[in-house]
Amino acid sequence: MKHYLPSTALAFFIGLSVMPMSTSVFAANSWDNLQPDREEVIASLNIVELLKRHHYSKPPLDDKRSVIIYDSYLKLLDPSRSYFLASDIAEFDKWKVQFDDFLKSGDLNAGFTIYKRYLDRVKSRLDFALAELNKGVDKFDFTTKETLLIDRKDSPWAKSDAELDDLWRKRVEDEVLRLKIAGKEPKAIQELLTKRYKNQLARLEQTRSEDVFQAYINNFAMSYDPHTNYLSPDSAENFDINMSLSLEGIGAVLQSDNDNVKIVRLVPAGPAAKTKQVAPSDKIIGVAQGDKEMVDVIGWRLDEVVKLIRGAKGSVVRLEVIPATNAPNDNTSKIVAITREAVKLEEQAAKKSILNLKQDGHDYKLGVIEIPAFYLDFKAYRAGDPEYKSTTRDVKKLLTELQAEKVDGVVIDLRNNGGGSLQEATELTSLFIDKGPTVLVRNADGKVDVLEDEDTGAFYKGPMALLVNRLSASASEIFAGALQDYHRALIIGGQTFGKGTVQTIQPLNHGELKLTLAKFYRVSGQSTQHQGVLPDIAYPSIIDTKEIGESALPESMVYDTIKPAIKPVVDPFKPFLEQLKARHDARSSKDPEFVFIENRLDLAQKLMAEKTVSLNEAERRAQHTDIEGKQLALENIRRKAKGQDPLKELKKEDEDALPADDDKTKPEDDAYLSETGRILIDYLNLNGAVAKK
Repeated sequence: MKHYLPSTALAFFIGLSVMPMSTSVFAANSWDNLQPDREEVIASLNIVELLKRHHYSKPPLDDKRSVIIYDSYLKLLDPSRSYFLASDIAEFDKWKVQFDDFLKSGDLNAGFTIYKRYLDRVKSRLDFALAELNKGVDKFDFTTKETLLIDRKDSPWAKSDAELDDLWRKRVEDEVLRLKIAGKEPKAIQELLTKRYKNQLARLEQTRSEDVFQAYINNFAMSYDPHTNYLSPDSAENFDINMSLSLEGIGAVLQSDNDNVKIVRLVPAGPAAKTKQVAPSDKIIGVAQGDKEMVDVIGWRLDEVVKLIRGAKGSVVRLEVIPATNAPNDNTSKIVAITREAVKLEEQAAKKSILNLKQDGHDYKLGVIEIPAFYLDFKAYRAGDPEYKSTTRDVKKLLTELQAEKVDGVVIDLRNNGGGSLQEATELTSLFIDKGPTVLVRNADGKVDVLEDEDTGAFYKGPMALLVNRLSASASEIFAGALQDYHRALIIGGQTFGKGTVQTIQPLNHGELKLTLAKFYRVSGQSTQHQGVLPDIAYPSIIDTKEIGESALPESMVYDTIKPAIKPVVDPFKPFLEQLKARHDARSSKDPEFVFIENRLDLAQKLMAEKTVSLNEAERRAQHTDIEGKQLALENIRRKAKGQDPLKELKKEDEDALPADDDKTKPEDDAYLSETGRILIDYLNLNGAVAKK
């Protein structure tokens, strides 16, 4: 079998990208005199040339791209249109189609001018907010019928300071009201918000040239695609730490989201994932060391929040988190205690279990193999260690054990698997196909490399199903796509992430450039980019696919196709898909877990559709009570269907509670896994592939 390994000059990454982080800061008196230095100008010129020569799609740096750079820069700095005035935008508009010319000549002044104006406007707004607070929070009138528009991405720019003053008065009132409803006393509210705004002012004063340069040039790089990033020297160090997992932390990829820090992805088997109390899109608003005081981090820079979260192995960090499942106007938070530790390779290793199901009066035994990541101990592999750890070796061993237990079929669980080694994705595919191509890699010059399994014979020829979700990405999509194209497994679950590109790290005179230089294609010629892998039978998504996934990222590269590497063969699943879907629908419509998920998604979508929030305390409390009542009703419908006693109120998370022991959780209790097994059994019976017991 061919190995598609990186050359010594380039390092390739196919997992979900680590979001670029901001740089650390040093005190400065003012930002008025911030200017790009010689090293930054040279770096910008190098980036322009590298993108021109080596980016996969090589789009021209022209007036059209200039508009994209300009619009995305404004969106980066002021996504809610709460700082800039219409007069600022009118002034900046003269550069709208000139950023291409500026970048080609190394002129960074426009980017710096816009950023410094942004700092001016932010300072003005924070000063206003502090002045409002100084009047006393008990002076706010929460009996009016006023509302605050919370979705302002399409709002017109404010025409005057007075218009912004009115907006920010409402924003301050909203924050006070949220904290009041959460049970905080007026004095505590005043102290918390005053400290928050003063901290944000202090951080503005610490802005340095490097911060401006990174924001502007990274924005330019990301106009090519969301995984092409400029990494400043400090950010490059953070990126290396995340890739190697060499520094203890909580095992989460974080990203800035307006004034908040948002969880993008949890590392499988990492400390955060083990708690089962945090999830992608959750917002971190506070960080505490052990049992010390919680530090409010709203408005903090991403790198500063990361530094607070990282720490010595074995130490405890407490996070105050707003769940992504909350309504947009619901800032109800919970405290999650996490013990920092390094993620060990053995904890990410594939593991097996037995799924025992009774269906149509007969007993069935299915093998389940959970694969959290596509891993390979490169050091041991290169050293020639015959016992090196890898996904393929571990799965092969588990398949042998399951076959010895005479299972009726196998379910491979790829949920939340964010990718990893391309070599392992292709080698794992070879266990299940006779021989042939496994994935196609198209380079920027149009050349297509075909990676293939050259060994005749499949190791496992039995019936299979693959369970995937929105966080199954990259290498997971290559594996799932290949098994779907070869018709070796039913693909069940949710549409996958859709990251079908390859990045390389290119050192610069100042920092590094991560750029996209190749694209993956399935053996059918379909790209995994943007669209991901579409399941044969779909489950409702627990994750909001509009917020998480390649299609949710700006300037993401398009889905396309190339010449297939295999000829179409008879699909054994196709004749039975309609019946399989019908049987699944009949079961899921009565399954308490599926019904609960569907109802909760419906409620969440209705809440997310709300664009305004009331500043009337009585109305807000009534809304809060109504939402809690609906959530409680949904939970009790589920509990009643499962024969459990109803709850009188929603349970609150206990931050000191130990996470559930996965080894003691029965696979039959996992609704999605259990239903996947039943669909596979349906297929076996319809196809006459298994003897009933």
